[in-house]
Amino acid sequence: QVQLVESGGGLVQPGGSLRLSCAASGRVSSTSPMAWFRQAPGKDREFVAAFRGANGNTYYADSVKGRFTVSRDKVKNTLHLQMNSLKPEDTAVYYCASGLGSPISSMLRRAATYDFWGQGTQVTVSS
Repeated sequence: QVQLVESGGGLVQPGGSLRLSCAASGRVSSTSPMAWFRQAPGKDREFVAAFRGANGNTYYADSVKGRFTVSRDKVKNTLHLQMNSLKPEDTAVYYCASGLGSPISSMLRRAATYDFWGQGTQVTVSS
């Protein structure tokens, strides 16, 4: 089992920045894929960014590319999401996810790829 705990959410003005963190514990492997998803009210959960543990490659949704950066601290088993130039449409509950094995890159954007999920952290972008 893997436990994931997100932190770092909050209220920020448009154009501002936030840094989310996801602390992983339990049977965590450095090669496990990890990702961030988000869900806004009334909408489906959507992919935000992924870190492929096997080779360190990163993947982003088009809507956040160039603004968000995902990184992983292998020593502390922590996944980060640096969010810059935030927009009101980024408002959502952000979830951290971790998977087993080493899926191909095309699978990293799919929620079904991930076996473990955190409880989520609220991000609100508003003036």
